[in-house]
Amino acid sequence: MRMTWSILPALFLAGALPGQVPAPEPPAAVAAAQPAQPAQLRAQYGWGYAGAQGQGKGTCNVLIEPGKGRVVLELQGLGERLMLLEGDSAAGYRVRIPRQDLDTTAATLGAVPLPFFPQVASVDALYRLLAEGAGPGVKVTRRDPSGPVKLQYQGVDDKGKEVMVWLERKRWETTAAAS
Repeated sequence: MRMTWSILPALFLAGALPGQVPAPEPPAAVAAAQPAQPAQLRAQYGWGYAGAQGQGKGTCNVLIEPGKGRVVLELQGLGERLMLLEGDSAAGYRVRIPRQDLDTTAATLGAVPLPFFPQVASVDALYRLLAEGAGPGVKVTRRDPSGPVKLQYQGVDDKGKEVMVWLERKRWETTAAAS
């Protein structure tokens, strides 16, 4: 078997001897290497917004239970509740935005309009957005050992106008899933 120099260091680092191909990792080892999602995540963020409709700032409170598909997300600003999203994968999701006279429900989180956030398809995707900074148009500008501290989202609103949202984590608390 002929080996090229470009693959030899990778095989050596993987523990293979020349002439051998490393065995794939068993699925349990791969699953153990990925961090498990918590049973519950509670977080609070300060947020700022700039877009065609103006500017604003306030507080975002989040409760996510990935295993149950449950989420409660509340945006407050200007001394009032600007948005409340709540629900779970069994009963569906409801979003209320009083200033826009919007009160709607949907069977999936992906079907609910989320102002100030990129559209996410599931509670797991929302969790990854906050815990890892993973999402379309999302950029992490500061991290600590717990994950993203400052997130920035650049996208478009429902009218196609550009928006910019900043989130800064103020509180982060997770509860481990029962084994």
